[in-house]
Amino acid sequence: MPDLDDPYKTLGVKRDASQDAIRKAFRKLAKKHHPDLNPGNAKAEELFKNASNANELLSDPEKRGQFDRGEIDAVGHERQPTYREQADGEAGRRYSRASGQPSEWSDDALSDLFGSMFNDVRRPAEARRAPGHDERFSLTAEFLHAVTGATNRLTLPDGRVLDVKIPAGTLEGQVLRLQGQGGAGYSGGPSGDALIEIHIAPHAFYTRSGQDIRLDLPVSLAEAVLGGEILVPTPTGPVRMKIAPGSDSGTELRLRGRGVPAHGPQLAGQLYVKLRVVIGAPDTALEEFLRSWKPEHPSNPRQAMEKK
Repeated sequence: MPDLDDPYKTLGVKRDASQDAIRKAFRKLAKKHHPDLNPGNAKAEELFKNASNANELLSDPEKRGQFDRGEIDAVGHERQPTYREQADGEAGRRYSRASGQPSEWSDDALSDLFGSMFNDVRRPAEARRAPGHDERFSLTAEFLHAVTGATNRLTLPDGRVLDVKIPAGTLEGQVLRLQGQGGAGYSGGPSGDALIEIHIAPHAFYTRSGQDIRLDLPVSLAEAVLGGEILVPTPTGPVRMKIAPGSDSGTELRLRGRGVPAHGPQLAGQLYVKLRVVIGAPDTALEEFLRSWKPEHPSNPRQAMEKK
């Protein structure tokens, strides 16, 4: 079970791990727990999100340094010192080097500790500086925007407008964090974050499976029989693809690197194109030809089915 308070334990790396080791650890977990590879598995989705959050923090040198120094927590929030930490910082605590046991508190140290505690209790609530709350919102993105990346505008209930940058390869249900765009802080404290949950609208002819994209492509009877080059739409623009003569409906072809573009530790996916032969409107000349046509090698495409 991952430790949500420690991104190092979540990814299973040591605290002095290199960026390359962190990247490899995240890639390994992403392949294991990716929602597209574990459909309907809420546990796998949760583990994938935890690993993504840990990777986001540790891949940022500034955030990683702040976490290592105890300035922020595992989700990037400013960390508030405990009374013990305040006391250690203000009065200190003496330890016996010989025995390794803590020695008695001095009168001055106790005075500093309890004075700090009671002063904090007596301090008016409005004078206590505290961060604002995180606020959750949802945004529906177009299929291609989630694949190639885009910036979408989101209007909040209070009338504020946020420009949300959707990274390439964004997944259904992924949560994006906009720092400082949540609830206002208290007594001068920092604002909370806005957590944007992304939902992806279906596309008219593309479907997605992890980094790969699938497409059912209509082709004419002449194109299927004679073969040749055809123009294929892809998420990043049309490309030319050759189909072999005599291609049946259902034939699947692959365009390398034309799926979801490479992003972060993820490599570019593939575009799988399945041919769907479309006869089209009635053609008198074609009908007359077929009635008089005597194939050189007659075949029955249902022969295997009829034997069973």
